[in-house]
This record gives sequence, structure tokens and C-alpha cells, in this order.
Amino acid sequence: MVSTKIVPVLLAGGGGSRLWPVSRDSLPKQFQPLVGSLSTFQQTLQRVSDPDLFEDPIVITSEAFRFFASRQAGIVNRPVSLILEPCRRDSAAAVAVAALLVEHRLSGSPVLVLAADHVILDDALFLAAVRSGLEATGDGKIVVFGLPPTAPKTNFGYIKPGALAGRNDDVRLVEAFFEKPELENAQTYLRDGYLWNSGNFLFRSDVMIEEFDKYAPDVLAAARRSIADAMSDRRIMQLDETAFAASPKISIDYAVMQKSMNVAVVAGRFRWSDIGSWDAIWELLPHDENGNTVLGRGMAVESRNCLDHSDGILTSVIGGEDLVVDSTAARERIQEIKGVVEKLQGEGAREASSHRRDFQPWGYVETFEEGVKRLVIDPAGRVAPRRHMHHAAHWIILKGTASAIVEGIERTVREGGSLHVPKAAKYQLANLGTIPLEIIEVRTDKAGNSNEGNVPRPQVASDLNRSKAIRAVAAVVQ
Repeated sequence: MVSTKIVPVLLAGGGGSRLWPVSRDSLPKQFQPLVGSLSTFQQTLQRVSDPDLFEDPIVITSEAFRFFASRQAGIVNRPVSLILEPCRRDSAAAVAVAALLVEHRLSGSPVLVLAADHVILDDALFLAAVRSGLEATGDGKIVVFGLPPTAPKTNFGYIKPGALAGRNDDVRLVEAFFEKPELENAQTYLRDGYLWNSGNFLFRSDVMIEEFDKYAPDVLAAARRSIADAMSDRRIMQLDETAFAASPKISIDYAVMQKSMNVAVVAGRFRWSDIGSWDAIWELLPHDENGNTVLGRGMAVESRNCLDHSDGILTSVIGGEDLVVDSTAARERIQEIKGVVEKLQGEGAREASSHRRDFQPWGYVETFEEGVKRLVIDPAGRVAPRRHMHHAAHWIILKGTASAIVEGIERTVREGGSLHVPKAAKYQLANLGTIPLEIIEVRTDKAGNSNEGNVPRPQVASDLNRSKAIRAVAAVVQ
């Protein structure tokens, strides 16, 4: 059965080290509200929400991001099917899986593959470009969306458009792809009318499978096996790890697009960014009269062309010029952040991949310093039964009402109250209220000293722990 509607596929499993420290392996940029109040993942879901044009989306992500994806899709009321990758194999394997799944369910239907971490500011113009590409996919073409460059960027790929692919002047055959060029070549491409490669594609499922069979049969075979041996539960599919890991780690551009003779490009008229760096975010957002952009709790004083980002403590830039404050990098050297991350990874530093906030199905845990955390439990959220084998825990309720069971004894603890959980005691927590439950947790050993692995206590025995708790509460309420 062929669907007359498009099946959107969102690729949402990547990282994004150039946006470190905000984007890390534990919470990548696509799930964060970097431009606007919604994450780029949510914005992309809303972009493909017209029921007359689109089927329900397929989201390809990792097991680690499963809860982000399902929760954020629920917030914008978009039903999605989740395909969970057991390991990262780049985009070719993900696209092959998507094409096979759509072909099995809706043979020969159009598939729109979108990066979930891109920003598109003109949805109507984007949808017009998609409709322009549909005619070419009907003729068996794989369509890539290109954008007229506004500057000779060296961090984007380029497309050389050729002859018309149909009746629409914006849809042309692709003569050649060019990877991220040197500046001199980028200037030539800009002058000669080349297009930026957005990395978003539209194709018929059967056509993409044929192209994989020609140019990347090993990727296609691994995708088939990973689906055949997958575990499925309702709208969630966990691909088989052994089969999926056998796929070469290669992008769809290298595996198929740059080899196929069957590719067309639509010249989009919408504003687009892959937000691959802090500099890209600065370019997208509104500026004050001095070119400064502030995200979160910040201010710029006697500064020019700075981006000030903070999701916690008030951060000020005074007398700065061309700075990104969060990473304190000069804007013209912003691409070098990836090298900083690689160095931290080589040193085994936790900060390279882990956020201060560790998100869970029930909410999140935010670490302030060793032994002091904040637990935020969503309404109706429950923390599964557990024990702390190496420390005691002390909880201070900042907001909401906690339902706690410690060694079988149930207690209700309201705002301003506290509770001690002895070392190795079995406990369970739940938020039965209608607002998020916020708890400060100070972890202590038997003597009341701070010890990584504990939780907060109503009467903190030592001055050290007392000061830590005060600092933690101050950090939350400031």
C-alpha cells in the first residue's frame, strides 16, 4: 500500500560537541531549548504536524534518549514511533532502517528525513520546498534540500546544481557534492551559485533501498538483520545490537548521496541553521544595539557582539568583545571547542560527556557539588525502590509534597520538612501532587560527614554539611 502522505523520520541520536558544555552525550542539543521555548526536536515535530501532508513521525534515537524523546513529543502532542539504536553508526544505517520500515508498512511511500537538531525559521517556506520536492520523488529522484549561501562558510558541505529536474526552476539535478571546503573554494562556490547542503532528504522508500543495494549493500544488510532480530513494544522498537553494530560507520552522504546518479536538489527559500556552533546560535538570535545576545540569566555591560548563556547563576559580561560566555571562547575560534571536548575525553573527564543534570523517567537529578544534589520529581512521578549501600541520605523538601517509604514505613513530608534515610535502608519516593517535587539531598556517612553516594538530612551534623546544604538551597532559589 502506497501512502499519499509523507512519512517524517527524525534523526535524533547525535551529540554535538561544538556546543559543549551545553550539548553533551548525556543531553545533546536537539533536546534543549537553545532557540525559543521548545527544543529543536519539538520544533521539528511541530513542523511536520499537518495531518493532510504527513503521517505520524518515526524518531530514530538511542536508548539513552528514549525518555527525552517520548516526553518532549508528548508535550507538543505528537504521537511518534521510537526506533532505538543500540550504538552509533552514523546516519547511513539509520536511513536504511527507516527506508526498510516504511517500505514494509507503506511500500513506495515518500519519506522525509530530518535532522532533529536543525533550526528552520520559516515553516511555510520549508513546507513549500517539501511540496516542490514531491514531484521529483514521484519521478524516482532522491531529493536533498539546499540553501543559497549567505557567506563563504567552511563548515558546511556544498551542492552544485545542474539542469532542471522538472517544471520547477527551484528543482534541479545535482551535478556534484563538495565537502567542507577551504575558504578560497567556499568563496568560489558562493560566487558561482552553489548551495549549502542542509543534510535533509526526501525520497521514496523503494528508491532509497535500491540505491543502498547498489552502493552500500553491507549497510542495508545490517539494517535488515537489526530489524528482523529487534524487540518491539507498542510504538517502540529496540534494534538488535549485534546486527546493527555490524553496519559500517558511515554517513548517508558518503554511503549513497555522493555516489547516486539519481539525486535532485530543491533550492529552499527558508532560513536554516544546523546550529553546529555557538557562533551559529549568536547569528540566529536577536541582538541588542551592541550586537549582544543573552540566553538565560545574564547581562552584557559595555560589551559588543557577545553571547552570554547561563541556565543557572547570573552571569555578566563586562567590557567583552566577540566572546561566548559559557565556554569563554572568542567567537572566531568557536569551532575549536570540539578539540577541547576531545582533550577532556582523552583525560577521562566527566565534564566532557555528562551534564550537571541527569534526566530520569521520573524527572532529573542535579549535582551541585560532591555529595549535594537536587531531585526534581514530576507530578505523578515515582522513583523505583532502591538502597544507598555506602552512605546515608538527608532530604530537605524545597517545594511540593513527598510521599516516602523507608524500610516499609510510609511518611508524607511537606514543603520545609526533612527526612533521614539510613545507610543501606530500602526507600521509595513519589510525587502525588500536581506541581514538581523539589528535594535537596545531602549525602553523609554515619558521622555526618559528606560522602559521595548520600542524600540530605534534616539536622546536618557537621558545619561542612550545613554550609553545603545552605549553598545548595541558595543556588536553587537565587
